[in-house]
Amino acid sequence: MAASELYTKYARVWIPDPEEVWKSAELLKDYKPGDKVLQLRLEEGKDLEYCLDPKTKELPPLRNPDILVGENDLTALSYLHEPAVLHNLKVRFIDSKLIYTYCGIVLVAINPYEQLPIYGEDIINAYSGQNMGDMDPHIFAVAEEAYKQMARDERNQSIIVSGESGAGKTVSAKYAMRYFATVSGSASEANVEEKVLASNPIMESIGNAKTTRNDNSSRFGKYIEIGFDKRYRIIGANMRTYLLEKSRVVFQAEEERNYHIFYQLCASAALPEFKTLRLGNANYFHYTKQGGSPVIDGVDDAKEMVNTRQACTLLGISDSYQMGIFRILAGILHLGNVEFVSRDSDSCTVPPKHEPLTIFCDLMGVEYEEMAHWLCHRKLATATETYIKPISKLHAINARDALAKHIYANLFNWIVDHVNKALHATVKQHSFIGVLDIYGFETFEINSFEQFCINYANEKLQQQFNMHVFKLEQEEYMKEQIPWTLIDFYDNQPCINLIEAKMGVLDLLDEECKMPKGSDDSWAQKLYNTHLNKCALFEKPRLSNKAFIIKHFADKVEYQCEGFLEKNKDTVYEEQIKVLKSSKFKLLPELFQDEEKVLSPTSATPSGRVPLSRTAVKPAKARPGQASKEHKKTVGHQFRNSLHLLMETLNATTPHYVRCIKPNDFKFPFTFDEKRAVQQLRACGVLETIRISAAGFPSRWTYQEFFSRYRVLMKQRDVLGDRKQTCKNVLEKLIQDKDKYQFGKTKIFFRAGQVAYLEKIRADKLRAACIRIQKTIRGWLMRKKYMRMRKAAITIQRHVRGYQARCYAKFLRRTRAAVTIQKFQRMYVVRKRYQRMRATTIALQALLRGYMVRNKYQMMLREHKTVIIQKHVRGWLARLHYGRILKAIVYLQCCYRRMMAKRELKKLKIEARSVERYKKLHIGLENKIMQLQRKIDEQNKEYKSLLEKMSNLEITYSTETEKLRNDVERLRMSEEEAKNATNRVISLQEEIAKLRKELHQTQSEKKTIEEWADKYKHDTEQLVSELKEQNTLLKTEKEDLNRRIHDQAREITESMERKLVEETKQLELDLNDERLRYQNLLNEFSRLEERYDDLKDEMNLMVSIPKPGHKRTDSTHSSNESEYTFSSEITEAEDLPVRMEEPSEKKAPLDMSLFLKLQKRVTELEQEKQSLQDELDRKEEQALRAKAKEEERPPMRGAELEYESLKRQELESENKKLKNELNELQKALTETRAPEVTAPGAPAYRVLLDQLTSVSEELEVRKEEVLILRSQLVSQKEAIQPKEDKNTMTDATLLLEDVQKMKDKGEIAQAYIGLKETNRLLESQLQSQKKSHENELESLRGEIQSLKEENNRQQQLLAQNLQLPPEARIEASLQHEITRLTNENLDLMEQLEKQDKTVRKLKKQLKVFAKKIGELEVGQMENISPGQIIDEPIRPVNIPRKEKDFQGMLEYKREDEQKLVKNLILELKPRGVAVNLIPGLPAYILFMCVRHADYLNDDQKVRSLLTSTINGIKKVLKKRGDDFETVSFWLSNTCRFLHCLKQYSGEEGFMKHNTPRQNEHCLTNFDLAEYRQVLSDLAIQIYQQLVRVLENILQPMIVSGMLEHETIQGVSGVKPTGLRKRTSSIADEGTYTLDSIIRQLNSFHSVMCQHGMDPELIKQVVKQMFYIIGAVTLNNLLLRKDMCSWSKGMQIRYNVSQLEEWLRDKNLMNSGAKETLEPLIQAAQLLQVKKKTDEDAEAICSMCNALTTAQIVKVLNLYTPVNEFEERVLVSFIRTIQVRLRDRKDSPQLLMDAKHIFPVTFPFNPSSLALETIQIPASLGLGFISRV
Repeated sequence: MAASELYTKYARVWIPDPEEVWKSAELLKDYKPGDKVLQLRLEEGKDLEYCLDPKTKELPPLRNPDILVGENDLTALSYLHEPAVLHNLKVRFIDSKLIYTYCGIVLVAINPYEQLPIYGEDIINAYSGQNMGDMDPHIFAVAEEAYKQMARDERNQSIIVSGESGAGKTVSAKYAMRYFATVSGSASEANVEEKVLASNPIMESIGNAKTTRNDNSSRFGKYIEIGFDKRYRIIGANMRTYLLEKSRVVFQAEEERNYHIFYQLCASAALPEFKTLRLGNANYFHYTKQGGSPVIDGVDDAKEMVNTRQACTLLGISDSYQMGIFRILAGILHLGNVEFVSRDSDSCTVPPKHEPLTIFCDLMGVEYEEMAHWLCHRKLATATETYIKPISKLHAINARDALAKHIYANLFNWIVDHVNKALHATVKQHSFIGVLDIYGFETFEINSFEQFCINYANEKLQQQFNMHVFKLEQEEYMKEQIPWTLIDFYDNQPCINLIEAKMGVLDLLDEECKMPKGSDDSWAQKLYNTHLNKCALFEKPRLSNKAFIIKHFADKVEYQCEGFLEKNKDTVYEEQIKVLKSSKFKLLPELFQDEEKVLSPTSATPSGRVPLSRTAVKPAKARPGQASKEHKKTVGHQFRNSLHLLMETLNATTPHYVRCIKPNDFKFPFTFDEKRAVQQLRACGVLETIRISAAGFPSRWTYQEFFSRYRVLMKQRDVLGDRKQTCKNVLEKLIQDKDKYQFGKTKIFFRAGQVAYLEKIRADKLRAACIRIQKTIRGWLMRKKYMRMRKAAITIQRHVRGYQARCYAKFLRRTRAAVTIQKFQRMYVVRKRYQRMRATTIALQALLRGYMVRNKYQMMLREHKTVIIQKHVRGWLARLHYGRILKAIVYLQCCYRRMMAKRELKKLKIEARSVERYKKLHIGLENKIMQLQRKIDEQNKEYKSLLEKMSNLEITYSTETEKLRNDVERLRMSEEEAKNATNRVISLQEEIAKLRKELHQTQSEKKTIEEWADKYKHDTEQLVSELKEQNTLLKTEKEDLNRRIHDQAREITESMERKLVEETKQLELDLNDERLRYQNLLNEFSRLEERYDDLKDEMNLMVSIPKPGHKRTDSTHSSNESEYTFSSEITEAEDLPVRMEEPSEKKAPLDMSLFLKLQKRVTELEQEKQSLQDELDRKEEQALRAKAKEEERPPMRGAELEYESLKRQELESENKKLKNELNELQKALTETRAPEVTAPGAPAYRVLLDQLTSVSEELEVRKEEVLILRSQLVSQKEAIQPKEDKNTMTDATLLLEDVQKMKDKGEIAQAYIGLKETNRLLESQLQSQKKSHENELESLRGEIQSLKEENNRQQQLLAQNLQLPPEARIEASLQHEITRLTNENLDLMEQLEKQDKTVRKLKKQLKVFAKKIGELEVGQMENISPGQIIDEPIRPVNIPRKEKDFQGMLEYKREDEQKLVKNLILELKPRGVAVNLIPGLPAYILFMCVRHADYLNDDQKVRSLLTSTINGIKKVLKKRGDDFETVSFWLSNTCRFLHCLKQYSGEEGFMKHNTPRQNEHCLTNFDLAEYRQVLSDLAIQIYQQLVRVLENILQPMIVSGMLEHETIQGVSGVKPTGLRKRTSSIADEGTYTLDSIIRQLNSFHSVMCQHGMDPELIKQVVKQMFYIIGAVTLNNLLLRKDMCSWSKGMQIRYNVSQLEEWLRDKNLMNSGAKETLEPLIQAAQLLQVKKKTDEDAEAICSMCNALTTAQIVKVLNLYTPVNEFEERVLVSFIRTIQVRLRDRKDSPQLLMDAKHIFPVTFPFNPSSLALETIQIPASLGLGFISRV
C-alpha cells in the first residue's frame, strides 16, 4: 500500500511549529497526488492550509494511532519519526509519570527533578531474574540484562550513560552500581559491594559541583569496572577518570560553586580536629565566593562531610591521610587568598608577613620566603646560563591559579588511585561490567577547549553506537534469514578524521604548542589554511577570525580559539613544584612523585613552565633510553590516547546504552520543554537509532502474535493448522506490495507504516462489527420498545372501556334513584300539608279551651293566695317575736366566744411565727388537716349541743309561760301574787335577752371559724398541690437523670467495648508483630547455625584430621539453659581452641578455659551422680534378691555405705571447688579489659553470664540434693529399729555394724550435722508458722476493726435513709448495696488471684520435693522387711499389671539410640510412610520411647533422646531441605510430637479431651515444658523452610499463570512490543498457566493431608501461599504497563475466582487466604471500573481500601487501552484521586513485601489415637524396640 493512500480524511499528521516543535493536525479532505496544499484543522479547532515543499513534495509525518501512544518501546510505534518519539516521551513523562522508555537497545531516562519511590530494594528484587521486555523500562532492567548476559554469554559488559549536565547521568550510574551490589553480593566478608557504593560520595565531593544547570554536576568523566568472580559475585572494582575540569578550582561563573569538598570543609570548620586548618566561612575565600551561591537548597554540607569521611574510612583511607587531604585542600583555599602588590609594570611582590601565604606555607610544610619568592619570579634557562626574572602581577595571579589547579588535580589523581587500591580484587577477576558516566554533547554561547574535547569524545561514542546498532540490525536479519539490504546511516568518521587525523585540529594544536611564539591567532590561521573549503565539516564564522565551526553529528558548534593553546599545554612553574616537593609534610611529595622528570617544551622561551600531566587511565611509562629533553604530552594528546583506550575497552564488551534527557532548564519537576528535549534527542543519537530502524523493517511480529492480533481479519477457511502459512496467506491478501513485509524464520518484518495500516484495517473491521452489533441491539431494543408500547396501549384501551361501562351503569343507577326520590318527595309534601291543617285545627281548639280553663284557674288562685298571705303575716309576727329573744341570746354567746377566740388567735399567731411551727406544719400536713377536721367536728358537736340547749330553753320557756299565765290568772285574784309574777317576768326577759345575745355571738364565732377553716383548707390544698407538682417535677427530673445516666452508661459501655475491640485488635497486631519478630530471629538463628556448621565443615576439611577417638557430646545439659543447641556449641568450642587461635580469643584465654573447665566439671558431676544413683538402685535390687544370704550381707552393706559416703564427700568437695571457680570466673569477667569480648553490653558477655548463672543454680540444686541425702540417711537410721523377728534382728545387727563403721569413717558427724540442719529447718518452719499465725491474728483484728467501721457507716446511712422519701430511700439503699457488693467482689477476686499464685507456686515446689523425696522413700521401702511393712503406714506404689495388654511405651537400649534416630529420622522415606502407615507415626514412636524413659525415671536417657531427635530432624532438613514432601512430613511429625508432649504432660489445660486411659499414660517424673519450647521453635523453623520451598516452586508459575496466560481466550489482544519482546502470553509448551498453579496447589494440599498435618496449620500454609501469589502478581502488575488494561483486569478477576473456587472445594474459605488476595482483587477492579467523574473517584477511594495511595495512582498512571474503544485516564482524574486520598495514612511503599511470612501458631490438637494400639511395622527396621 502506498504511503500517500494513508492521507485520507480524518487522518492525523504532525506539522512543524516554532514553539512546540511539532503540532498535531487533522486532514479535512483526502490527499490526491499532485495536490500542493493540505487542508488541515489543528487540535484547538483552527483551520489552516499546509503548503507542501514544491521540490521534495514531502508529506507531513503521520501520527500513530492513540492505542500505540505511550508504549514502553519507541520501536513499537508504527510510524518512527521525530514527532512520534517526542510525543510518546511526553505522554509517558507528563501523563503517566514514567521517566524510562526503551528506544530499541537504548534506555531513555528523563530527569524528573523529584524523588521517586522506584529504587527501593523491593523494586530491585522485582527486576532481578526477569527478562528485559517483561517489565516496564527501568535502569534496573538494563543492569539485570547486563548481569544476565555476562553470566550467560561469559562476555564482559558495559553500560554507557551519557547526557548533558543535569540530565541525571551520575544518579543513573549510581543506581546501576547499587543494583549490581544488591543482586550479586560479595564473594568475601570484606563487603566489597559496600566499598563500591562508598566510592560515590568521595568522587562526588571532589569531582562534582553546582552549575547553573545542575546542583550536583559531575565535572569529570569516569568509567568504573565492577569485577566478578566465577560465581558472578562482586570481588572488586577499578575506576578511570577523564578530563577533570580544573579551571573550576580557581574560577566559578555566576550562581555556580567550586567542588563540594571545599564547602564541606568550610561548613565543618568548627570541629576540633579542623582548628589547625584555620578555615572560616565560604564567603571568606576567593576560590569559593566568586559564584555568589555558597549554599545549595536542601543540602547540609556539614552532614555531607560526615558521609564523605565515613566513606573514606570504609575504603581504608586512614584518619591521618584524611587529615592530610583536608590540609592540602585548606591550603588551596588559603593560596587563593594570596594577594600581590605591583612594584612596576613588570614586577610584583607579596606583602610582608602575608597571613594567607603564611597559613598556606604552614599547612604545606614549606618555607615562606621560598614560596613568596617563586610566586613573584620565574627562572629562564638558555644554552649557557640561567636567569631569574620578576613577573607582573597578572602573571603572578595566573601562576598562583595554575599552581592551585595543579595541586588539586594531583590530589584528585592520588585519591582515585587510593580508591582503586581499596577496591582492588584480592582474587582473580573472571568478568566485569563497566559503567561509563561521561559528559554528553555540549554547545554553549562560548565554546572552548573543554567543549571541544567533550564533543570529540561524543563523536567517538556515537560512531561506536551507530556501528553497534547497525550490527544488531544485521544480526537480526541474518538470524531470521531475510534478504539483507544495505541501510544508509550517518557515518561520522569524516568528523573524527577532522579532529584526530594527521594535520587535524588536535595535530595542528600540538604543533602550535611546540612553536616558541605560538598563539591562538596563528593556530586559527593554520586551521583556515588547512581545512577551509577543503573539508565540508569545517567552516569559518563570517564575523570572526578567532573561531571555527565544526559540523558534529548532533549540531554545528562554533569554538572560540582563545585559550586553546594554554589549556592544551596546561603548564605550571617548575620552581614552585620543587618548593612543594621539598615539603616536610609527607603526603605532599607523594602527589608529585609519579610526575615525569622532563623539562617544559618551552623551556628555552620566556614562558617556560612545567606542564601539568593529565590523568590517564594507563599512562605510558617512559622508555629507559628516553631523552630528558623529550617533550611532555599535551592534554589533547593524552585525552586522545585515553579515549582510544576507552573505545578498545567498549568494543571488547557488549554495550548497553542509557541516554539521560534533561526535560527543562529550570529544574521544575515533571515539566517537559519540547525544544530542549529535541535538541538532546538529536545529540544523544536516539533519533539516529530510530532512523536506522525505520530504514529497514522496524516492526516485527512473531507469527503467533500476528495471528492473535489480526485473527479478526481472517475468515474461518483462512485459518490453517500451520500458523506461519496462515499469516502468509492473509498478508498476501491484505498488503499487495510484497516489498512492504518479509517473512523470517520466527517473525514477520514490516516496513514503517504497515502496522498502522493493518491497525486501521483491524479497527475498521472491528468498527463494522460494532456497527452491526449496535444495529442488531438497537433493532432489538426498538422491537422491545414497540411491544411494550403496544401492550401499554391495549392496557389503556381496556381500562378506558371499563371506565366508560362503569360510567353508564352509574348513570342508570342514578336515573332509577331519581325516580324513587321524586316519589318519596311528592308523598312527603302532601303529608306535610295535611299535617299542617290538622295541627292548626287542634291548636285553635286547644287555645279556646285553655282560655276558659285559665280564667277559672285565676279566680281559684286569688282565693288561695289570700289565705296564704294571712297565714304568712301571722307567722311572721310570731317569728319576729321569737327572733328578738333568740338574737339576744346569740349575741351574748358571740361576745364570750369572740373573747376566747382572740386569745386562741394570739397564741396561734405566736406559734405561727416560730420556725418549729413551720417545721411541724411541713412535716405533718396530713396530721394537721386531720386535727383541724376533728376540731371542726367537735365544734359541730358543740353547735348541736347548743341547739339542743336552745330547744330545751324554748320548751322551758313555753312551760314557764303557761305557768305564768296560770299565775297571772291566780294573781289577778290576788295583788300580791301579781307583783311577784311581774318581777319574775322581767327577770326572765332579761335572761332571754342575754341568751339571745350569746346565741348571736356564738353564731358569729362559728361563721368566723368556718371561714378560717375554709381558708386553711384552701391553703392546705394549694400547698399540697404545689408539693405534688414539685414531686412530679422531681420525679421527671429523676427519670431524666436516670435516663441520662442510663444513656451515659450505655455510651460508656459501647465506647469501652469499642476501645476494648480496638485494643484487642491492637494487641493482636502487637502479638503478631512480636511473634513475627521472634520467628524472624529464629530464622536468623537457624541461618547462622547452618552457616556455622558449614564453616565448621570447611574448617574440618582444611585442618588435618585428628586421631580417631570418641568425642563426647555434652548432652547432659540442664534443660533450663539455652536449649539443645548450646550444648553442641560448647562441644565445638572445646575442640576449636586446640585447632585455631584467633586474636579475639587470645585476649581472654583465662575466661574461656575456666568456663570450659567448669562446664566439663558440671558434666562429670552429673554423670557421677547418675552412675551413683544407678549403682545404688542396682545394689538395693541385689539386696532384695539375696535376703537369704545373711552371712554375706554385712560386708556388702558396709562397703556400700562406705562407697556412698566417699561419693558424698567427693560431691561436696567438687561443689566447693566449682563454687570457688565460679567466683573466680565472675571476677575475671568483671575485671577483664577486653571490651570487644567481655564488655557489659557485649553479646558474648551476656551469654557467658547467663551460662554461669545457670551453672550456679545447678550447683545449688546439687547442694540441696546432698543435704536431702544426709537427712534421708538419718531418717533411715531412726526408722530401722530392732524387731522380734529374726530377719528384723539381722537387719538391726547389720545396721549397728554399719553405724559402727560410720563412726569409724566419721559418718556420724555428718549425720549429726544433717540432723542439726533438719532441726534448724524445723525451727525455721516453726518460726515461720508462728509469724504467719501472728500475721493472721493481726489480719483478723484488722477485719474486726473494718467490720466495726462498716457497721457504724451502715447505721449512719440508715439514719440518713429514714429521713428521705420512700422512693429515694429505696434507690439509695440499692445504690449502697451495689457499691458494697462490688467492693466485696473486687476484694474476693484479688484474694483469689493471690491464692491462685500461691497454689501454683506450691504445686511447683511440691512437684520438686515430692519427686526427690519419693525416689528415696521408694528405695527405703524396698530395704525394709515385711514386718515393718505391716506395722508402718504404706505409701501407695504403682505396681505393673500382670495382664498382657500394653502400656503404650517402647523400650530400647541406650546403645541403640543412634540406630533409632538413623532408621526413624535420617533414612526414612516420607512417601512410603505417608501412603502406607498412620499419619505422624514417627512422632508417636518417639513419644512412646520418651514415655518409657520417663517411666524409668532416667533423665539422662530422656535428654539424650530428645537432643538426638532434634538434631536428627535438623540434619535431614539440611540435607533434603528443598524437597517439599520431606519438609512437610517433618513439620507434621514435629507438631504431632509437640502435641503429644502437651497432651500427656499432666497439665489440666491439656487433659480436657483425654480419655481416662490416655490420662493414665501421662508423664509422671519429668516436666518437659522447656523441651516443648525447643520443639516449638524447631517447628517454626521448619514452617519457614516450608514457606521458602513453596515460594521457590510457585515463583516461576505466578506471573505466567496469573498475568500473562490468557485464561479467557480472545479477551485481550496483543499489541506491538518493539525490539524488547515480552514473554508470549499464548500457552506454549513449557508455559505455566492457571491450571498449572491449581495443580500445584492440589499437590501441596494432598501431600500435607497425607502427612496428617493439623488443619489449622494447613490453613496457615494456604494463607501464606495465596499471599505469595497475590503479592507477586500485584508487584508485577505495578511494574508492567502492558498489563494494566481493562481486559487484563477481567482476566485477573477470573483467575482469582478460580482460586476462590479451589478454596471452597477444599473447605478453606475461613483460612484468611481470600483476604490476602484483596489488594490484587481491588487492583483488578480498579482496571475495570469507570474512571471519569468525581463520583467514580469517590467510588474508587471507597473500594480500594486495601491498596495504598501510591499503588492506586501507579495503576491509574499505567492504565493502557488495548483497543481504540477504551479511553485513557485523564491527568485531572488522577489528581482528584490524589486529593481525596491525601488524608489516608498508609505506607509510601509501592510494592508489597513478597518475602513476608505471617507469624505461625500451633494450636493444640490432641490425638484420639490410643498409644497401646500402635503397631510398629517391620519396614521401619525398628526390631530392636520392644513394646511395653
